[in-house]
Amino acid sequence: MSNPRIGTFLIACSALLWACSLATTVQYDANAIIINGERRIIISGAIHYPRSTSQMWPDIIKKAKDGGLDAIETYVFWDLHEPARHQYDFSGNLDFIKFLKNVQEAGLYVVLRIGPYLRIDNAVYKEEMETFTTKIVNMCKEAGLFAPQGGPIILAQIENEYGDVMSHYGEAGNTYIKCNAPAPMINTCNGYYCDNFEPNNPKSPKMFTENWVGWFQKWGERKPHRTAEDVAFSVARFFQRGGVFQNYYMYHGGTNFGRTAGGPYIITAYEYDAPPDEYGNLNQPKWGHLKDLHAALKIGEKTLTNGTVTGKQYGNLVYLTTYTNNGTGEKFCFLSNSHNS
Repeated sequence: MSNPRIGTFLIACSALLWACSLATTVQYDANAIIINGERRIIISGAIHYPRSTSQMWPDIIKKAKDGGLDAIETYVFWDLHEPARHQYDFSGNLDFIKFLKNVQEAGLYVVLRIGPYLRIDNAVYKEEMETFTTKIVNMCKEAGLFAPQGGPIILAQIENEYGDVMSHYGEAGNTYIKCNAPAPMINTCNGYYCDNFEPNNPKSPKMFTENWVGWFQKWGERKPHRTAEDVAFSVARFFQRGGVFQNYYMYHGGTNFGRTAGGPYIITAYEYDAPPDEYGNLNQPKWGHLKDLHAALKIGEKTLTNGTVTGKQYGNLVYLTTYTNNGTGEKFCFLSNSHNS
């Protein structure tokens, strides 16, 4: 089991953007993401637009929707979009606006990880960071892609896994996070299992921003594999224990094109043992197994987001958790066994 890594999230909020007649309202509490007044759990998956071709996007997105996802998450790749200072490239498979519109056309939401995930506290860096992030936000606004404009972007993330390094910077680390992720900030969890994670604000939703379905493939090493059953267990256990938002990393990994890779000694494939494989083909039984889980969770969505919860332990790490909708009397139950033998 990996120690969870902490990220930070900002809710795309109408106070920051103009509203229009087609506006989608996005709110939250500890038990739900609330979209147009409807209380939801959100099942999301990461698909990185530069790691596939634009011709592949519609098919991969369709497979995500058919697999029961509510949303697609993607990074915005500063290194690819600005290879030289103030010289930008949004062509071909870097046309992230087209990608987001493809997601919207499929009827899915977007979780946009703007980044930039480079940490240094000096004026020059912060000026360049502000220039790039402002450009990305303005491009999305001009295309009408934020939820208050009627667009698909319901969540935006400005920092990721900063908890891993924040302590090394001392007070400068605190200053950085206050500058780049002011309230309303939601801390989140990355890892293989995040059921024990609790947000630092009891009014915030419990969010699993990276559920690692596999891992990087290094040269000369065995291909990483995480079973469909283990991924499904981590998802079910997360929602059993009050989870609200869950994102697969990756749902489709794809390929690092050109002279790029995921890190030192890592091959160009970014497959990640994901439900659709590097080429967009279904990776069975993982894709189908998770699809069935998503369908089961959605049956209980209203009870999970509106109900009261009770639990009972039967010994040997067997737990029964019951959610009850006090208005309708409906119940939704999880029976889990965390024993590893």
